Amino acid sequence: MRARILGVVAAVVVLIAAAVGYGLYSRDRGPEVNAVAVVTGQPVSVQAKGQLLFRNTAEGPDFGHLATVPADRPGETRKVSGLSCDRFAASAGTALCLAAQPGVLPPMTDVIVLDKDLTEIRRIELPGTPSRGRVSPDGKLAYWTLFVNGDSYAETGFSTRAGIFNLSTGKLTKSIEEMTLLLDGKPYYSSDVNYWGITFAADGKKFYATVGTKGKTYLVEADYEKLVARMIRENVECPSLSPDGKRVAFKKRVSADVAAPWRLAVLDLASGRETMLAETRSVDDQAAWLDDRTVAYGLESGIWAVPADGSGTARELVQRGSSPAGV
Repeated sequence: MRARILGVVAAVVVLIAAAVGYGLYSRDRGPEVNAVAVVTGQPVSVQAKGQLLFRNTAEGPDFGHLATVPADRPGETRKVSGLSCDRFAASAGTALCLAAQPGVLPPMTDVIVLDKDLTEIRRIELPGTPSRGRVSPDGKLAYWTLFVNGDSYAETGFSTRAGIFNLSTGKLTKSIEEMTLLLDGKPYYSSDVNYWGITFAADGKKFYATVGTKGKTYLVEADYEKLVARMIRENVECPSLSPDGKRVAFKKRVSADVAAPWRLAVLDLASGRETMLAETRSVDDQAAWLDDRTVAYGLESGIWAVPADGSGTARELVQRGSSPAGV
C-alpha cells in the first residue's frame, strides 16, 4: 500500500511539473524574428468567410497567437492577431480561447469566450491545463476539456474535466460528470466515469462526447437540456460531428503501442459503418470539419487535412500550426 501511495504521489508530481512546463513553454516566444512570414497589427474577424483560423506555432514573437490564412490558399502569408491561446476554436461569430496560466500551481486555465472581433465576452478561471475546445454550430455554446489532477479514482493522479458555457443564458456547467448516464437503457454508475471531447449538433440540444470507464471508451449521445447521456458505441475518442450532422470523425484505438495508438476514422451514425481515413499516422487531436468532405487536425507541428470518405491522401495545409477552425 505504501509503495502504491508513493507511486501515485510521484505521478502527481510529474503531472504538475509537466503542466507548469507546458504553460511556460506555450508562451516561450523564442527568437525575436518569426520563423515564417507573418503580417501583424491588422484586425482579425472570426466571422470572415473563406478563412482557416489556427494557432500559430512558428517560433518567434507571435508564437501561440491566433493566425489566419485564406482557406483555398493556406500557403500564403499568415495574418496574426494579438490573442494568445493554447487551444482555439470558432464558429458562427463566437470564438473560444483556452490559455494556461504560466507558472501557476496547481495548474489553472483561463477559458475565454470572445465575439467575432475577438472582444472578450466572458473569462472563466478553472483548474487544469488545456486539452480540447469547441464552439457549437450556432455560436451559442462554448465547451472545453481540461486535464486535471487530484480525482480520487484516478490511480495516475489526473483525469479530464469537460464543461459548457451557454452564451444566451449565461449558464456555466463546470463539469458534465453529473449527467445521468445510460448503458443498454439502464442507469450506469461508476466512480471512474470521465468525459472529454464534446461536439454539439446544429440544434444546440444534442451533443456527443467520449466517456471513459473501466478501462474502455464509449461514444455517448446526450441531451443538453435534460443532461442525460447514453452510450452508443465502444472505442470512440474525441468525436467531431460533421456539418450535416450525419457522421462523427474520431480517434479509434488500434494498437497497444503507446507511441502510435490511434487512427482517424469516421462513423456513419445511421448505419454504424466505420471508415478508416487515409491518414495512417497516429493522431492525438479532436478533428475539425472544414466542410462535409474534409477533416483537419494537428500533427507533427503542422495542420493536415484528409478526405472524410477514406479516399485520397493526407496533405499538409499549414506548417507550424495547431487548433484549426474553418469558416
